[in-house]
Amino acid sequence: MIPSLSTRLAEAPGRKDVALLSLDEFAALAHDLGYAALSVRASQIDVDAPPERRAAARATLAARGVAASMVTGTVSLAANDAQATAPLRHITPHLDLAESLGCGLVRVMIQHEDDFPWAQRAADEAAERGIRLAHQTHIGTLLETVDEALAAVARVGRPAFGLTYEPSNMLICGSAYGPDAIKRLAPAILNVYLQNWYVHPAGAMTVATRGGPVAVDQIPLDDRRGVDLAAVFEGLRAIDWQGYVTVHQTLLPGEEVRAAAARHLAAIAPYLAA
Repeated sequence: MIPSLSTRLAEAPGRKDVALLSLDEFAALAHDLGYAALSVRASQIDVDAPPERRAAARATLAARGVAASMVTGTVSLAANDAQATAPLRHITPHLDLAESLGCGLVRVMIQHEDDFPWAQRAADEAAERGIRLAHQTHIGTLLETVDEALAAVARVGRPAFGLTYEPSNMLICGSAYGPDAIKRLAPAILNVYLQNWYVHPAGAMTVATRGGPVAVDQIPLDDRRGVDLAAVFEGLRAIDWQGYVTVHQTLLPGEEVRAAAARHLAAIAPYLAA
């Protein structure tokens, strides 16, 4: 399994459009700690970036010795807001961005029934260019649970469309996420994201799932009140997952980017090596 780090960790608290570090600074930090790739979000480079900036970003990644594991080309995709499904209707700029960074995976979102035909067309276009589309198991989408994710993948019905398996969103939605779930999802998994949430009635945040509001707290990956990492990696080993495992944590209050990145890698390193 290949450790990857999302540029989300360097986003300003409460913002998805402002980076605390440059791409060069973040890539250097990630490489120094032992990450092999970055999941690159719009806070660093988006679909509106001019060609020269894209070329510079690719050169930066190469110089720092990290790959691009996935691209999230708009802030709306990162926020899962009302415009998050727009890329399905015009996927070309997202494929262009991925290609310019040497990346073969693009993040997309499905929120409504009428998104499915567009997802099929987008996947067909992606396949023509040797790129795949990944939909995260994510609250507020039509892929919150195992059953919903499998149904959505079947409806799109394209080899270039699959899943980013992310257990904490599934936990929030009351879905199984451990070894049995991973086994069922395995044929569709293109990527793995890891973040951590603690679900409890006194949670400081309330997130909107399609099943209703859920009170949660964001917590570090090594906090055992949230996702059972042992169960997650048991499932990943059982399907012989050899791809990216991306730390997708947000920066928590009082944290510093480098220390947080090191802490989260330390949380998963024993499982990566097992």
